[in-house]
Amino acid sequence: MAVLLGVDTGGTYTDAVLIRDEVEVIASAKALTTRQDLAIGVGKAVSAVLAQSGVAATEIAMASLSTTLATNALVEGQGGRVALIYVGFPARDLEAHGLSDALRGDPFLLLAGGHDHAGAEAAALDETALIAFLETHKHEVSGFAVASQFATRNPAHELRVVELVAQRAGRPVSASHTLSAKLNGPKRALTALLNARLIGMIDQLIGRTEDQLRALGINAPMMVVRGDGALMSSAQARQRPIETILSGPAASLVGARWLTGAETAMVSDIGGTTTDVALLRDGRPAIDPAGAQVGPYRTMVEAVAMRTHGLGGDSEVHFIAEGLTAGVTLGPKRLLPVSLIAVDAPEVVHTALDAQLRRNVPGQHDGRFVRGVPGQATEGLAGRELALLDRISDTVRPLGNVLRNRMEQGALARLVARGLVQVAGVTPSDASHVTGQLSAWDRGAARKALELFGRKRGGSGLRFCPEPEALAQIIVDRLTYQTTLALLETAFAEEDADFNLSPEALARHVLLHRGLAGHRGVLRIDAGLNLPIVGLGASALTYYPAVGEALGTQMILPEHAAVANAIGAVVGRVITRESGSVTSPGEGKFRVHLAQGPQDFPDAESALAHLEIVLTNAARARAKSAGAVEIECQVTRDIRTAGVEGREVFVEAELTVEASGRPRVAVG
Repeated sequence: MAVLLGVDTGGTYTDAVLIRDEVEVIASAKALTTRQDLAIGVGKAVSAVLAQSGVAATEIAMASLSTTLATNALVEGQGGRVALIYVGFPARDLEAHGLSDALRGDPFLLLAGGHDHAGAEAAALDETALIAFLETHKHEVSGFAVASQFATRNPAHELRVVELVAQRAGRPVSASHTLSAKLNGPKRALTALLNARLIGMIDQLIGRTEDQLRALGINAPMMVVRGDGALMSSAQARQRPIETILSGPAASLVGARWLTGAETAMVSDIGGTTTDVALLRDGRPAIDPAGAQVGPYRTMVEAVAMRTHGLGGDSEVHFIAEGLTAGVTLGPKRLLPVSLIAVDAPEVVHTALDAQLRRNVPGQHDGRFVRGVPGQATEGLAGRELALLDRISDTVRPLGNVLRNRMEQGALARLVARGLVQVAGVTPSDASHVTGQLSAWDRGAARKALELFGRKRGGSGLRFCPEPEALAQIIVDRLTYQTTLALLETAFAEEDADFNLSPEALARHVLLHRGLAGHRGVLRIDAGLNLPIVGLGASALTYYPAVGEALGTQMILPEHAAVANAIGAVVGRVITRESGSVTSPGEGKFRVHLAQGPQDFPDAESALAHLEIVLTNAARARAKSAGAVEIECQVTRDIRTAGVEGREVFVEAELTVEASGRPRVAVG
């Protein structure tokens, strides 16, 4: 009887669950996520679930981790400072394909080299320029990313760059051809860049988590959930952290299916930082054919077709002062709730809030606090940023006591983006403490922070909302509204009918919202979601009944909904996919594009057969190294031909081999 441990690290809570033989939840527990060291929260959650269940640590046969760390890092613009080596591409690509925005000022090199569509060298690799770039920047960055033109046709130049980076810089390097076998060099470059940026964060999380589990006596193999819901080994996750984007949301879909048995439903998972929405069709989450998109980034990572919104229980509450009637909006950035940071530093927080309430004139930073996150890398920081970080230290301080001028606000934003500093302010979690829907943290601090927020003045000159309880309800109602928009956008995106507007515009259309409200006049307008919603997340019970009512549909809130991600982490399978291509560069020549370089065959079938063998062996080996047993392989061929003078002529073929198996468990 195997006991499996599932762990999910969310933006606010870390969940742990024990499942026996994939059929029964034995126990579940939560601990606050410790952003300065996520593994501390993991250790607390696992210790709690072991104590609650009475299960001995030695009985754990497998541990599996799902995490929103990579997803949240991309949504919030966090990650290490890295360098991009862009081989054989024009400079205009950087702006045209969003690479400049993704670099965020990090160094890059446009390098001569690359190959053509057939895999032949288009230009020699400029190793002299590369070595000079590495010597200049090797101490400024935590890693490198390389993308070479047509590297999926011939990766020779990417492999040489990887070799030189290892020799000259000794830093991790992400090569685009190892992350995707598809064409589209700029998108592969973006994927490699983001992968490099995440390596340090994921490596630290996995290493520290494994240390925590061993300290508790758990020596079972550890798996990590990929963005498509499948499992991979912790070693693979360290090398390819980009594949863990949407890990938590994917695990929630697997968990939703396991908990409810739903065949067709919309699944909405609310966390501290994001709300993730997707569809279950025929009991399976669909894979996004265009690659996973998180925040502004469209990657080439295979992941569930998920729409991720910067909306959660800990979303920043913004004041809207335009017009005579002021209001609020939420996200996409996450703040520490004031009610939570007050638990860590009650005297500092309450003393500052009381002093701010005594002042007649509201301050710009009233109700906001800041603290440093110890143990984080600081390479690449400017002098102003280092000075501000030193002033903040790792203690809780009122934000107004730290910032000395407007120029330091930009420095603070960069420190937050790097994960070096946390800012606390008013969030929906604080509002829910004031309404009485939550009681986990410091309600008094939350009420004072909302009173300060309500002093802000709109265009009329009047205070926005003097009563904290009324303001709290306004914030909660806003969360309900923005959640309904997120669900409606997903619904319109999945509709077969073409409404001639974007899903975002349709979700906000006045006629739709009149229909949701049951408009009755000369016209009768009715609207609603035509699928049930499975609501997941720690705060789903708090917020989602109102969402189901607003959308006129059934809201399913299953038992263990609060730990669905952790459940999904242990009930999935190991799945690996390897893809490759065959082209025909000339009459009677069929070229297989392999990692070691192109190889030609005299006919299409022998080329396809050889590629199938290579891909099958690679997929099986990856699945085995990912911890799979009882591996099965399935081959998909996509052969494209063209009619020429009355005959079918081979143009190109794409082969994909999927290897799947059960995760290996320890034998007691």
